[in-house]
This record gives sequence, C-alpha cells and structure tokens, in this order.
Amino acid sequence: MGEIIDGKALAKEIREGLKKEVTTLKEKGIIPHLAVIMVGDNDASKVYVRNKSKACEEIGIEYEEYLLKSDISQKSLLDLIKDLNKDDKINGILLQSPIPKPLNIQEAFDTILPEKDVDGFNPYNVGNLCIGQAGFIPCTPLGIMKMFEKYKIEIEGKKVCIIGRSNIVGKPMAQCMLSKNATVTICHSRTKELKKELEDADIIIAAAGKRNIVTEDIIKEGAVIIDVGMNRDDDGKLCGDVDFEKIKDKASYITPVPGGVGPMTIAMLMSNVVEAAKLQN
Repeated sequence: MGEIIDGKALAKEIREGLKKEVTTLKEKGIIPHLAVIMVGDNDASKVYVRNKSKACEEIGIEYEEYLLKSDISQKSLLDLIKDLNKDDKINGILLQSPIPKPLNIQEAFDTILPEKDVDGFNPYNVGNLCIGQAGFIPCTPLGIMKMFEKYKIEIEGKKVCIIGRSNIVGKPMAQCMLSKNATVTICHSRTKELKKELEDADIIIAAAGKRNIVTEDIIKEGAVIIDVGMNRDDDGKLCGDVDFEKIKDKASYITPVPGGVGPMTIAMLMSNVVEAAKLQN
C-alpha cells in the first residue's frame, strides 16, 4: 500500500509554528492582519471564508471580513481594494473567488498591491514565480510543494503531469515544479490522449474538478498522486479527481480527499499573511 500524505497533520504542524511566530511578532508590536472580501452569496465560498476566519483566530492573526452584495459595481469593488491597500494595518488582502458576472476578477487581482497579495494572483507575483524571483506563491501549489518537502519526495528529473490549467492551481503548479527541475506536461479539457500522458508520469497532480478522471489503469506502479479535486460522489460524500480506493495500493504516495491538499491551502494562506506582515514591518 502506498503512503497516504496526511495534509491535515502537516497543516496542523505548520499552524502551530505560525502561532508561536505570531506571538513573537506581537511582542515586537507587529500584528498580522488579513482582510477578506466576498462578493455575492456562494455557499462554497462561505465555507472557505469561515475556515479562513477560524484559522486566523487560532493563530492570532487579526481578521476583517467584507461581505458585498452581488450587484456591487466594479468601481465600488476596486475602491474598497484601494482603501485596503492604503490601510497600513492591513497586511494581506484576499478576494474570494468566484465573484458574480459581469465583475472582472482579474482587474480586481491586478488592483491588490503585490506586497498585500497573499493569494499570489497579482501579475507582479505571477511574473516573479515564472522567472524564479521572490514573491507570493498561490496557496494550493505552495501547500503541495510543502508536502513534497515534508515527505522527501524527489522532484528533480521526474516526469510530472498536471491535469488542469487554471491560474489558481495548474499554471502556478507547473512553474513550481519547473523550478525544481522536473519535466512538466499540462493536460486539460482539450488534451486528446490523456491516458497516454498519464501512463508515463512519475507524479500526477489532478486539478480538473472532475470525479475519477484518474483511474488505476492509467497510472504506473509507484506514481505519486496529488488530488486537488473537490467533488461529490453519488451519496453526496466529498471526493476528489482520483479513484482513491483503487489507486492507493498502486501509488507510492497519495493524498486523500478530504484531509489532503485542502488543509494545506489554508495553512499556506496563513503563512503568506505572516510573511507579508514581516516584510511590511
């Protein structure tokens, strides 16, 4: 049986370390402070925002929430971000996605100051990741890299297949893996022979948002499987993009859903907020 990567336990370990760090910062008069903006009434977003609030409370990060109506204008949204940019006590700004149409989320990300962009979606931070310079890295890819580090999973020279090309996971994940000298293939909805791409991969990172897109017959023995998917099975139970029960004995390492990548994403957000507070002070 492959080793199950316990994202929940690792995230707890990281949060404990951050808690101590925040206590030390507060003794120096530095109080990390996160502002979260949520537009509309998306149920999934409400859950994510609530989890972020709980994590801040646990670690000692000050937290502000801005719940905006779905019919807010683009100008009003940008004006709020600009006000938070100017507020010296706010270290990190997070705009919860998705936001209702016809609002332009990229324009909003562009408006967040790079030094307060704890989600890593401002073009400045995206560019820094691409050229290997310091900057904020999106939380999910960063969390996955921490998992590889913790479990001492070798990346250099490995064939990595990423399913999904989103700006949140797929693209930044590819850059993270390239920075560690992996050979990277990105697959997506237009990929013609997904099975052929996956069969030879040493590491598969599934972020397609499609249940059981990765099955036992299309992975090789000993592959590392990272499941970023968040789906529901026929019984309404949370599951990922990977057929976990059938693959876990064939993989060398595998993340479960829930309890894998999800907790790490929030832990990395907290880490980015603490880092932002240090850099700004």
